[in-house]
Amino acid sequence: MAGRRDRLSLIEAALYSAGRPVELKRLKRLIKTTSDRVVLRLLEELRRRYEDRGSALEIRVLPDGRAVMKLKGEFESLVRRLARRPLLTQGPLKTLSYIAYHQPIEQKAIIAERGRHAYTHLRLLEERGLIIRERNEDGRIIVRTTPYFADYFGFSQNPAKIKLQLRMLFNEMRIRRIDEGLKSNRVGCRPL
Repeated sequence: MAGRRDRLSLIEAALYSAGRPVELKRLKRLIKTTSDRVVLRLLEELRRRYEDRGSALEIRVLPDGRAVMKLKGEFESLVRRLARRPLLTQGPLKTLSYIAYHQPIEQKAIIAERGRHAYTHLRLLEERGLIIRERNEDGRIIVRTTPYFADYFGFSQNPAKIKLQLRMLFNEMRIRRIDEGLKSNRVGCRPL
């Protein structure tokens, strides 16, 4: 059996190389244990180590039984330019935030709010695995975010909780309306 230090290193390496949330059961297999408690204790120790040294990275255990290593939010905007290719440019990101806040939402409502260019955004967002579009029984196209969206941006898997998390984020950013910045100087903007 590997020692505590080896187990911490294995978990750290797994989270780093995955680049996405990893299920606890996979981490248990990796360090050869059957105990959730052992893995959770190691993850907490690793999280504290990153926090204590003031790292730009953080370890998070998600409510659905997965763990992730990610860049802290305050550093993302500062280093975004260094990334080879950002996940999304500003237009599709605004469309995505509109979808996340109002989901499930009809595609025609998105187009009405964001404009015809949103068709291109929707195609891009779907290709990146951030949204799904499904026809309902009436033939209307309904759009919602995917679990990958929640994982990538550190949100809950629950759409209602995503809305609350977005409200908190908008409050921190001092955005008073969901569509602030989407269409400026527009009459009839909905308050949050």
